[in-house]
Amino acid sequence: MAEELFCQSAAVLVKCKDCEDRRENVRLTVGWQCSSNAVHKKDLTVRLTDDTDPFFLYNLTISEDDFQSLKNQQGLLVEFSAFPQRFIELLDQCIQEQSKDVPRFMLQLIPQSPALDHMPASLNIIETNPFKHLTHLSLKLLPGNDNEIKKYLAVCLQNVKMENSSLQERLRRTEEDLTKRLSITQQTLAEKSKELDRLRNEWTTHTNFIANKHSQEVTTEREKALQAQTHYQQQWEQQKKETEAAHSQTVQHLERRIAEIETINKDLIERKYKSESTIRETKSKLCVVEEECQRSKQEISSLRRENTTLDAECHEKEKLLNQLRTRTAVLEQEVKDKEQVVTKTTEIFESIQEHKKNLEESMEQKQLQMGKLEATVKSLSEELLKANEIIKKLQGDMKKLMEKIKLKNTVTMQQEKLLGEKTQMLQKEQQELAEVQQALRHKEEEVHKLQEKFDATVEKLEESKQLLKTNENVISWLNKQLNENKLAALQETPPSSISSGNLSRLGGVQNSQVHFSPLQLNPSSIPVLEPTSAPSSSTPTGTSLSSKSEPIGLDQKYLQKRECGKPGLSRGGLSQKPSYPIGTVPTRPLGPKQGNPPPATSAYFPGQQPRLPAS
Repeated sequence: MAEELFCQSAAVLVKCKDCEDRRENVRLTVGWQCSSNAVHKKDLTVRLTDDTDPFFLYNLTISEDDFQSLKNQQGLLVEFSAFPQRFIELLDQCIQEQSKDVPRFMLQLIPQSPALDHMPASLNIIETNPFKHLTHLSLKLLPGNDNEIKKYLAVCLQNVKMENSSLQERLRRTEEDLTKRLSITQQTLAEKSKELDRLRNEWTTHTNFIANKHSQEVTTEREKALQAQTHYQQQWEQQKKETEAAHSQTVQHLERRIAEIETINKDLIERKYKSESTIRETKSKLCVVEEECQRSKQEISSLRRENTTLDAECHEKEKLLNQLRTRTAVLEQEVKDKEQVVTKTTEIFESIQEHKKNLEESMEQKQLQMGKLEATVKSLSEELLKANEIIKKLQGDMKKLMEKIKLKNTVTMQQEKLLGEKTQMLQKEQQELAEVQQALRHKEEEVHKLQEKFDATVEKLEESKQLLKTNENVISWLNKQLNENKLAALQETPPSSISSGNLSRLGGVQNSQVHFSPLQLNPSSIPVLEPTSAPSSSTPTGTSLSSKSEPIGLDQKYLQKRECGKPGLSRGGLSQKPSYPIGTVPTRPLGPKQGNPPPATSAYFPGQQPRLPAS
């Protein structure tokens, strides 16, 4: 066999006409064999042999064509490629069931009569049940002829010789190994026997030496014991006399001592009773003290826990203190940075004012656009309502036309012509309906786009209103600060104390502007104030020097809060705001300009740089 798939021993029931014989050790071999007729094709081979009977040989070779006829005859459902695996599974089930008393699957071989030589035998795989024996597969096996038996026996003999040669080789190796082990063990045995003799001789000599030594020691010890016995006997007699005399003296002494002890015993008994009462009292006190000790231990444990928590809190607070220190340093740096930023914000504020005017103009334009968009939205909604009415009418017409079509199907050929005309009209109306629906979709998309534009413009408008509100709050807050500073300066310097020197000094700064220190303007932190009325552009800014009773600085109109009843800020911004730079306040001209102007100083705090208080 070129490729062996299955080779196991199984019990086969050999059934003849007269008797039945059960062979226990029948070897079943299944494998592939290359076909001699075609290239790249294999035939399935099945062989039955018995190790106890060398002449028991049955062969079967199944090609793919033979399998097709076998499949048609026995109604098999598998293909040729899967047939060996299914056949092996059936054989495994037969092998598993052969040890049972009533096997479910069994192999049955039915040979032909011995008179008919070289007739095929049937190998059946049978499933048994109480009702019927079902044959799953039946194969026709040919008994081996003389040449096949000779080849089989030659192969068996060759296998036996090979096995014999391997066993002889193994036997030779084991004999060599055992002889080597035997020689080694004999050598070790001789060495161990020599060592045993040497140890025995040493042991005998050592025991003899020890016995002699022991006998000598025993004799010497006996002599010493006799001498000691006599000496101890003499000492004992002498000590006996001494002890008798001492005993008599001690007896007398003890009698006197007993009398004294009895008196002492009485005193001790009385003390015992007293001590027992004191012990009871001390035990009760001890219980109380132990309870207090237990409580104190619990308090100590709780205090230790609190101490650990306090240590942890102290450590955390130290960490927090370090963090706060670093944070203060960072905040100081941020304050410096913010002072630099405030200078930039003043410049930005000027640009915001210009942007504010542009936003007012754009807001008016957006309002106009919003009005137009609302008008278009209204017109589109009216068009949508009209389109919905048209669609409803068309749907009603379609229903009526469908009813007419059903009635006209039963009418003659002339009515069919009218039906064709009506169908054409219906198609036109459907096309018109589709066009109207498409136009409606376009209108809805336009309405959606316009609604998005409208929402965007509303959002921009809200943002611009919010920006205007914040700008108005900032301007009102700045005006309030200026008015408060002016009032403070007026309260500190009364009009009578102004000398001609101060007037001349103030005249040198008549055209100077108040420069504010850098300050971070956060719109959310500035309080919302009522806007004050700004001075009109037509109000004269200069007065004569003769009116000394008039206060120096801003005009009195800047100090008015809400006298007119209307805020000075219109919806679009400051209605009467003079065109002065942001962050500066116009001063009253007090005299002609002479020489170079002094450095920019505050009109309210002479000799100091103007600085707003931090909010």
